[in-house]
Amino acid sequence: MSEINGLDINAVKESFQAALKKVTNLEELDDIRVRFTGKKGDLTLLLRSLGKLLPELRKQAGQELNKLRDEIEHTLDITGRKIRESQNEKTEISERIDVTLPEKGRSFGAFHPVIQTMHEIANIMQGLGYSVATGPEQEEEFYNFECLNVPKWHPARDMQDTFYFPDGTLLRTHTSPVQIRSMLKYGAPLRIICPGKVYRRDNDTTHSPMFNQMEGLLIDKDVPFSVMKGTMSEMLNAFFGKSLKYRFRASYFPFTEPSMELDIECVECSGHDEHCRVCHGTGWLEVAGMGMVHPNVIRAGKIDPDEYNGFAFGIGLDRMAMLKYGISDLRLLFDGNVSYFMSGFEGGESRC
Repeated sequence: MSEINGLDINAVKESFQAALKKVTNLEELDDIRVRFTGKKGDLTLLLRSLGKLLPELRKQAGQELNKLRDEIEHTLDITGRKIRESQNEKTEISERIDVTLPEKGRSFGAFHPVIQTMHEIANIMQGLGYSVATGPEQEEEFYNFECLNVPKWHPARDMQDTFYFPDGTLLRTHTSPVQIRSMLKYGAPLRIICPGKVYRRDNDTTHSPMFNQMEGLLIDKDVPFSVMKGTMSEMLNAFFGKSLKYRFRASYFPFTEPSMELDIECVECSGHDEHCRVCHGTGWLEVAGMGMVHPNVIRAGKIDPDEYNGFAFGIGLDRMAMLKYGISDLRLLFDGNVSYFMSGFEGGESRC
């Protein structure tokens, strides 16, 4: 049985094999699939013609057609798999990357200005013998306030300034808790810097609810006041790359006594421009708070304040980055728009 109502089964088979030899891609293979097995395909027309055969011929013809259909579908699947494998091999060869070749072109990506500032200051302080210490950002009141000589009635403990969690913990308002934890862990003598994120309820053009801070702590025997002043001037001179003028002003912090704030000469105009946008004509910029560590704080760190003393300081890394790199708006440091960020970068270069 090779012919049904004038349609030759063998002719369809031979026609399929001849067409298959010319196939070079998946699109052509799909065309052949439609041509022979589609709704109006040659094989489909043969199957529809079975009803016109005599009953005694219909069974044999049906078996032959079903066998041919299975062969065609199987052949189409195998051919399709081979074509895909061949295409994948060609793609792999054409897109192959030789990882042993040297890099070419410009490499993009850099540290964020605040992170760059943190690394620069950390390297300076490590050169002065300090180690880097870190601690948790979700902190306990005990370490964030009580150990730092901040009494219950102090305004800094008010809900308006601090982010509290339902369990009584909080987002640290400074990195000073790391100082306490380090004293409890390492004892004295001790030289550490504590960089990290801190959180307060501020949000405007000059303040952010999350900002970056670095504090330093030195605990040893018979530490004079002058060592603190010399350390700060050495660090800031190295960071800005030039010798600066300094002004120390008396201040108050519950965890240091005596306490001071440090001003440096304006890095933009050095005090010679009464219209300076950075210092607003004052010629001075406030950059740090510091002081000799309060005996109660040393005692909270399980160190004898009668035998050891020391100093601590704190600087805002965001502000330091803005001063060094000429960034005019604090919000630029947290914006994801690179072009917008560069527009506030004074040419994109350090001013120092």
